[in-house]
Amino acid sequence: MNLDKLYHKALSKEFLTVDEGLFLYENSSVNKLMFIADELRKKVRPDNKVTWLIDRNVNITNVCISGCKFCNFYRKKNDKDAYITSLPEYKKKIEELKKLGGNQLLLQGGLHPELGLEFYSNLFRDLKQMFPDLKLHALGPAEIVHISNLEKKPYREILEALLDAGLDSLPGAGAEILSDRVRKILSPVKCNTQQWLDVMREAHKLNMVTSATMMFGHIETKRERIQHLVYVREVQSEKPENSPGFIAFIPWPFQDKGTVLNKKYGVVNSVKAEEYIKTIAISRIMLPNVRNIQASWLTVGKNVGELCLHAGANDFGSIMIEENVVSAAGASYNFDAKGIQKSIKEAGFIPQMRNQKYEYQEE
Repeated sequence: MNLDKLYHKALSKEFLTVDEGLFLYENSSVNKLMFIADELRKKVRPDNKVTWLIDRNVNITNVCISGCKFCNFYRKKNDKDAYITSLPEYKKKIEELKKLGGNQLLLQGGLHPELGLEFYSNLFRDLKQMFPDLKLHALGPAEIVHISNLEKKPYREILEALLDAGLDSLPGAGAEILSDRVRKILSPVKCNTQQWLDVMREAHKLNMVTSATMMFGHIETKRERIQHLVYVREVQSEKPENSPGFIAFIPWPFQDKGTVLNKKYGVVNSVKAEEYIKTIAISRIMLPNVRNIQASWLTVGKNVGELCLHAGANDFGSIMIEENVVSAAGASYNFDAKGIQKSIKEAGFIPQMRNQKYEYQEE
């Protein structure tokens, strides 16, 4: 393959094949990939703005039957520290969020063996009754598949019921690596690749705002990473014309501290700064039909995050009030609203607060 031809194809926003993407990833310098990705970012965001938001992570429950080997957060149903968050707890947390200027709740949790559609529908209705303007960015394909299995109902029916109850957008959680070889090892109980993608297809038909993620740097191959990007791109290509589809893509490196993968199998986070920056860049190159690429400062830190803004990323994510799952495995960086804006400015960009639809907001 010829690198110059691939550079031209990428800059023309053509779809690269898995082989082409892998060749580019393995043979191009980080500087060249950064340059191309930055040029593509400029076409999407010519105003030089980098977006960010204030939201709060609240875990619905820490009870989960998935048993993912990269997760320290989950508990079994009868464990002493197992919980389901109560409405008074939600109320307190949302009031704190609003005082900080936020209005979105990222609601995630485990695959609880007994919590079905009625529970989540009632929860969303109760939250919207207490806070009518609150935005619920909640669950994810793995939870939708789990609820679908419990209820013996199709994904579309589950999504329609949750939308009716107040769901605003669907996170791309639980993707990890979209490879069944990897998923059988990491999270054998969780949805497979086809199921994850099919939930998103149904969400897009319902005009839902969704995002896609990738957790990498564990047992996957580089080819599987690139294939993951192509799967995301293909589903995005299938969406109805007026559907927002995948509004953002967020890759982050595996956090190994105390995980079963680390303790039992000796797997450590293999992603150094340069590789993370290259991954951000190749994500922008391989996903010309996904408008926003987010740098995960939570897992890579401020300095690497800032470099990613010159490698195709145009979003810095959230200040992440009360993030538990990734932090439980070793992520220790944090920002407040002033800090995240300062970091964006230091990188040479204009900070712009947004909502989950990536609409600009007044600060």
